[in-house]
This record gives sequence, structure tokens and C-alpha cells, in this order.
Amino acid sequence: MAVKIKLKRLGKIRSPHYRIVVADSRTRRDGRAIEEIGLYHPVQNPSRIEVNSERAQYWLSVGAQPTEPVLAILKLTGDWQKVKGLPAPEKPLLAPATKEDKRRSFDDFAKALEGDDNKGEAITPKAKKADKKADEA
Repeated sequence: MAVKIKLKRLGKIRSPHYRIVVADSRTRRDGRAIEEIGLYHPVQNPSRIEVNSERAQYWLSVGAQPTEPVLAILKLTGDWQKVKGLPAPEKPLLAPATKEDKRRSFDDFAKALEGDDNKGEAITPKAKKADKKADEA
């Protein structure tokens, strides 16, 4: 059985997400896979690439052939070089920037306001209900 490592497309139109899968070469692009060994999200900046290195190296060692896009991904992660005995890639993968925790930033802002002189009081005095009743009577 000829085995290929290829991309299985998921997601919506213009929002592709791929899984890196090991499948029989005769199956459809999105057909049944033998094993999923990674993820590839090209829309994120930088692209999100996750590969189970141990499983990828195993499948390459037993003869699975990667498609061209998967070969490029495996070269970026360094798995292709490990199997072929070549030096590791020079550039490390870029990790996506971590987002600031909104709750923490809100708490920091609230603490900064506590030190102010006005202490969160209203600028205009509130009208009392008793005054309104006296005006009506």
C-alpha cells in the first residue's frame, strides 16, 4: 500500500485550516486518514504549525511519501532533516504573539483608578427622591 503524508482541508471558504495526515495515496483529499500527525493554519500570522515529530519521523522512516506542501512544512520543523541526516534548519519557527489577558488589564486599570482623588464619585450630585416629592406637593 502506497502511503502519503498530505494535507486534509477543513474550515470555511477563504478560511482554510489543514490537518497533516497519513493516508493511502488512493484516498480523496479529505477522505479517511490512517493517522493525524499535525496541524497547519496558514491564515494566522505567523502561520500556526504543529507537528508530532515522533510520528512524522516514524512514517517517513517506513516509507511514507510527503506531498510538496507537507515536505515544505516538514523542512520548516526540522523533521525532514532528522530523517535524512542533514543539519537542522537555521531559522526557528515563529510563535504567535501572546494576547494580553483582558481581565488582568482591567484589574490593573481599576487599581490605578482607586488611587485618584475623586474615588469614583459622581460629578453631579444625585437628586433625592424626597426633594421631588416636595416639589410635586
